[in-house]
Amino acid sequence: MSETLTRPQSRTLVLNAADNIAVALANLEVGSDTPQGVTIKRRVPKGHKFASRAIRAGEAIVKFGQIIGFAKEAIPAGDWVHEHNCGMGGADGSLKHDYAFAEGAIAPDMIPVGQRATFEGYRRANGKVGTRNYVGILTSVNCSATVAKFIAEGINRSGILDDYPEIDGVVPFVHGTGCGMESRGEGFDILKRTQWGYTSNPNLGAAMLVGLGCEVFQIGRMKEMYGIVESDTFQTMTIQESGGTKKIIEWGIERMKEMLPVAARAKRETIDASELTLALQCGGSDGYSGITANPALGYAADILVRNGGTAILSETPEIYGAEHLLTRRAVSREVGEKLISRIHWWEDYTARNHGEMNNNPSPGNKLGGLTTILEKSLGAAAKGGTTPLTAVYEYAEPVTEKGFVFMDTPGFDPVSATGQVAGGANILAFTTGRGSAYGCKPVPSIKLATNSDMYGRMQDDMDINCGDIVEGVSIEAKGQEIFDLMLRVASGEKTKSEALGYGDNEFVPWQVGATM
Repeated sequence: MSETLTRPQSRTLVLNAADNIAVALANLEVGSDTPQGVTIKRRVPKGHKFASRAIRAGEAIVKFGQIIGFAKEAIPAGDWVHEHNCGMGGADGSLKHDYAFAEGAIAPDMIPVGQRATFEGYRRANGKVGTRNYVGILTSVNCSATVAKFIAEGINRSGILDDYPEIDGVVPFVHGTGCGMESRGEGFDILKRTQWGYTSNPNLGAAMLVGLGCEVFQIGRMKEMYGIVESDTFQTMTIQESGGTKKIIEWGIERMKEMLPVAARAKRETIDASELTLALQCGGSDGYSGITANPALGYAADILVRNGGTAILSETPEIYGAEHLLTRRAVSREVGEKLISRIHWWEDYTARNHGEMNNNPSPGNKLGGLTTILEKSLGAAAKGGTTPLTAVYEYAEPVTEKGFVFMDTPGFDPVSATGQVAGGANILAFTTGRGSAYGCKPVPSIKLATNSDMYGRMQDDMDINCGDIVEGVSIEAKGQEIFDLMLRVASGEKTKSEALGYGDNEFVPWQVGATM
């Protein structure tokens, strides 16, 4: 990024010397002169782009030193650059990259064990570490969702949780699938991994799994697959075998009352930051996302990796067009090629559903200044920092490697975060430019505002303002601020989304395949 970031009074920003566009940091009216030596020819909204020199029809439009699209027509210097004159590379909305593998994987300067940052977390019997202590009620199928909710409501309304201050709450994780699907294959495997991933997430001190009995997703089959044995922290039951709705609710509440004192035995203790697994998310992105909050979060992720921890970048459709930068950071060709195989899967998936990858940017993204998926992806990938890419996982697979990793997920935030939590994330950081309202039980979600205007409007929802980066605050200082807050939140400090009560409806497993 250019020195412009350190000039608080500047109304424009050039991010890379190779760029042929500049970013407006304020609304630029027709006739305005700019530091780039051009005069604005069409009004440029704040956060949007204008041509810093004349761009020929068909010429690449460059931001961050990378191609974000191609000129649909000749664009004079000073003209607004957006959907009307900037498009993707091919007729199918694609852009071919020259991939390189394992060329830029520079090992981070690791912090010695005795000098690492620490937090106060819950050490589980299996060695995993949680940052929260919830009790979860999961469902094998949509047909048992109401029962799960009634059991949770019975506990939460009873006042019994007042006796267990170490428990953060009882949460029903319900979904809309589990039947009308194949009993094998990709869709079933994803649901299976998601269900067991949540059940075993270290932020749950105990879990219950409720089914109907005749559904495709059989609880007994999952228990057999994973070698699960019921215990005082894990119970299962079905409506049909328990004698119907009323009986299973009564039974479930009684079983839950027996599990609560067991879960409440957990006590926070000082734990190395290497036990943190950070889910990286962005939603409601805007033209500032790739300039402020995302690179600052990337810097915080680098700090975590240097402390021995793990950061999970996801949302495959939103790194499309930036994946060539990640393959160069892969620790091996195998890791890089696995990422590309997921990119090709998505190209095929969108084609089969009569879509294209450039359909991803939402109306809100575009209103905020993002034009193509290539531009959005280059900003989104910045959340991943600079350390080597150590592994690539499919959706909801257990994350076992330390360092910076990637998980294949959709770009839709609740679905993406659900996969990361199922993979083992115990803390989450979420950047937003438009103002996404989001929370993620059982994992605390730290909300990072990309611009000061939105932060000022939504301070009750946002934990940190990263908009002041364009006003002179360094990315490094903001990244350290984010990391310091991560440690406090991991130790029990509530985020804004937790204080507002978000997280009860954000469990959304990815549904792939036919509904029959």
